This record gives sequence, structure tokens and C-alpha cells, in this order.
Amino acid sequence: MPNLLLFGYGNPGRGDDALGPRLIERVESLALAQVTCLVDMQLLIEHATDLSGFDQILFVDADMSCNEPFEFSPVDAKKDESYTSHAITPATLLFIYQQIYQRQAPPAFLLRIRGYYFELGDLLSQQADINLDAAVRHVQQWYLQPFNPMSH
Repeated sequence: MPNLLLFGYGNPGRGDDALGPRLIERVESLALAQVTCLVDMQLLIEHATDLSGFDQILFVDADMSCNEPFEFSPVDAKKDESYTSHAITPATLLFIYQQIYQRQAPPAFLLRIRGYYFELGDLLSQQADINLDAAVRHVQQWYLQPFNPMSH
């Protein structure tokens, strides 16, 4: 069983933007072996050190433009336009990890859960909650798959 990091990010005070942290909360309650959960409002350069020691990483975020109920895709390390001190992408975070540690980043994936309402003070929408349920089921299935580090 690989050592997994599940990293959900988003703003819980902005309705469906809470999907990343909410998924992490639900998965944490399952107490899956060798799974470490991390939540923050956004990805920061400093999070590169949090990626160390894991065999695989799953980033989880809300997205208002992805397909319903979610999209799951691999993430490759690359420097992109988000390379600033605030709010970077998973790809850039992996790139920074490689710069710091001078080695390949662990295989990583991005789970984007479809959200609809992101205004300050919004509550999680009913459709986003349905999408969240589907995403949690997907993470459980993904967790049970045999780990093959060469498949990334």
C-alpha cells in the first residue's frame, strides 16, 4: 500500500469552493491506512515541503468549469504563470518540489469537483454536494487500486 497525501484546498466561506476541504474531511472519517490528509485555503510555495515522503499525491479542488460531477487527471511538474508567492497550481507546486529536492516529484493527480456558487457567504449547493458524494466514491475506488509508480 503506497503512502498517499490527499491535499484539499479551497475557501470554506465561499460556498462550493469548500469542495476540496469537504472531500478531505469525508475521507479522513474513513480512516484509510497510509493516507495523510492536508487542507488549506490555497496552494503556496511552502507546501512543497509537505509533499516529501509520499508515494502519490492527490490534489482536490472545486472548479466551476469542469465536467460534472468531477474530473480526475494526472499532474506533471511544470513552471507556469502561477509561479508567484501566492495561490499556485499543483503543477507549479510539483515543479518547486523538484527544484528544492533535486529529484522527481511523486506521481500526482488532480481531482476537480464541479461547483456552481463561489460568492462570499454562499453555502454548499445541493448539486455540488451530489458531485462531492461521487468524488468521495471515486477516491475510495482509486485508493483500492494497485499502486504502480511506473503508470504515471
